[in-house]
Amino acid sequence: MKKLFKFILNTIPRPLLIRLSYAVRPIISFFLKGNTFTDPIDEKSFSKFLPYGYGNQRDNVLSPSTLSLERHRLLWLYLRNETDFFTAKAKVLHFAPEQAFYKKFRNLKNLEYTTTDLNSPLADVKADICDLPFDTNQYDIIFCNHVLEHIPDDTKAMQELLRVLKPGGMAILQIPQDLSRATTFEDDTITDPKERAQIFGQYDHVRVYGRDYFDKLRSIGFQVNEIDYTNKLSKEKVIKYCLAPGEILPVCYKA
Repeated sequence: MKKLFKFILNTIPRPLLIRLSYAVRPIISFFLKGNTFTDPIDEKSFSKFLPYGYGNQRDNVLSPSTLSLERHRLLWLYLRNETDFFTAKAKVLHFAPEQAFYKKFRNLKNLEYTTTDLNSPLADVKADICDLPFDTNQYDIIFCNHVLEHIPDDTKAMQELLRVLKPGGMAILQIPQDLSRATTFEDDTITDPKERAQIFGQYDHVRVYGRDYFDKLRSIGFQVNEIDYTNKLSKEKVIKYCLAPGEILPVCYKA
């Protein structure tokens, strides 16, 4: 199964993959029913989760029902347990909207919800993150998760995110991060997709963020809370929800 999923991820364009997944996931969910792992986004349980990864595949990480990964389930739990996201009125801008969240966020009556991306079929507004067509101080909440590692000029992207966020607003800006690295590594001379996948973790990534990611956000002007939310959960829940222990949520605010 690992080889099949790796082949699918690396050969089918992402927009088409999103469309196909809507038809396939009910079938997979049916065959994997069980009680070992639970997806907190829809509270459905399964005998196992699916493997996932463009290079080295991780076991038991992709939920059969919502197609959430560890980072999605962690964010959901944080929003549900620690914020008023699901009840307070807010203008939300969501970059590259994840399937795990898209319909649920769209259906929340308290939100004025806008999605944006250059290629996603789920995007309301086709836009370049480095040159956004939105007003300054427009949004209360911004989600931009696992996007910045794709952007050559991530400084400009961060500046645009700060610009369109309202004073006092919250931006959650998750990235794949190697916490064993003190500094971020990037090399724009590496252009071969296979070499990029080997070095950066995915063929379309342009850097590997280190611990200095948080300070870069601060240098742009964000106030950054580095939240290890798995540390607030029991070990049993971390295992049950298939989370990545020690993953840091970058919860950012605009002064």
